[in-house]
Amino acid sequence: MHSHAVVRPGFHPLSIALMVLGFVLAWPLGLAMLAYMLWGERMRAFAHGLRRGFAGARGAGFGCGLRSGFGRSFGGSSGNAAFDAHRAAEFERLEAEYRRLEEERREFEAYMDHLRRARDQEEFDRFKAERTSRRPDAPRS
Repeated sequence: MHSHAVVRPGFHPLSIALMVLGFVLAWPLGLAMLAYMLWGERMRAFAHGLRRGFAGARGAGFGCGLRSGFGRSFGGSSGNAAFDAHRAAEFERLEAEYRRLEEERREFEAYMDHLRRARDQEEFDRFKAERTSRRPDAPRS
């Protein structure tokens, strides 16, 4: 059993009547109907593609590593085993590079934190030395 939409893309009597009525009531409605008449099938295919993409992204669990954002969400198998193996190897290489860069970033942040603490200690020591040198009655250490 086939289901047919009453209003479908293309120039059909009902579609044309709704477009004219849309222009009479409010021009954006008429313009939207004209766009639907011209590109309705492409819009339907585009919407279907978006739904598939979002469903794949939702199932992949975005946010936990590179692979979740690239490999699993943009299609499974290409149908070519050699290409799929190559793609999997490249994703593994990229993930390893990403982990290495993250480790390097953490080490650099720790180094910068160490430098900040050393600079803060040096500034504090200088402040204490200047403060004690300004007060004549201060005990010398």
